[in-house]
Amino acid sequence: MPSNEQRRETAKKKLERQLERRAERAKKRKQLTIAGSVLGVAVVIGAVAVVFAITRGGDEPETTASDTPSADTLITDGRSEPLPETVNCAYPAAQAPAAKPNTPPRTDAIPTSDEPLSYSMETSQGNIGLTLNNPQAPCTVNSFVSLANQGYFDGTSCHRLTTSAGLQVLQCGDPAGTGQGGPGYEFADEFPVDQYNVGDPAASQPISYPRGTIAMANAGSGTNGSQFFLVFGDSKLPPAYTAFGTIDETGLQTLDKIAAGGAEGGAQDGKPALPVDITSVVSDL
Repeated sequence: MPSNEQRRETAKKKLERQLERRAERAKKRKQLTIAGSVLGVAVVIGAVAVVFAITRGGDEPETTASDTPSADTLITDGRSEPLPETVNCAYPAAQAPAAKPNTPPRTDAIPTSDEPLSYSMETSQGNIGLTLNNPQAPCTVNSFVSLANQGYFDGTSCHRLTTSAGLQVLQCGDPAGTGQGGPGYEFADEFPVDQYNVGDPAASQPISYPRGTIAMANAGSGTNGSQFFLVFGDSKLPPAYTAFGTIDETGLQTLDKIAAGGAEGGAQDGKPALPVDITSVVSDL
């Protein structure tokens, strides 16, 4: 049985090979596009990605006062132009120091290809399988993968569970276990936040982040770090939090068990009554 360190090293090597394959495919796609233009052939590729988000205000999730979804219940990835084949990401230092030692992720030439990235989060309550949406939130996925491959989430606890009708999520990713900890760096919001112009009133209207969504927690615009939400029940929140993947059926069953245990003291919002300790987060590839 390989150790977690061996699995991470294997995952790192596989990721490097994936990056090489993606770059080669991107090169071929570019060559084909140029050839098509020369021949005067118009090729239209349509892709619609439907995703919802969840929220947390400060360092904690924040329930919305309304249980009625707005007209923007569904958000589609309707960018006027697709993302380029690679993007550059910025991970500037945060005000608070890292809650656990880590090395910030790479910043240059981050692929936006649609090759899925699957990770397995083993917890004291069961396994939670994650599929990361790279083309939708490449800088977010890049950070999550970097932290996971460094073992940043290993030995940490999911510190908050909410079971109200408007917000049903498990919050994880803080080594301090307080809702205040992070990796010592922060980064910008991505989808669906980037679908709204600054000052757009629609950006403050709740949308539905459906069961099975993974989204980033933050303390305001551009303050993403290591904390994330696992949505086990449709939740209505402003589209202010980056959604970057989905949870598999086994993971949802694990979350349902955790949710059934409720929060400590019978509350709808607080530390899970069933302790959720993360043993490891490793690549399935």
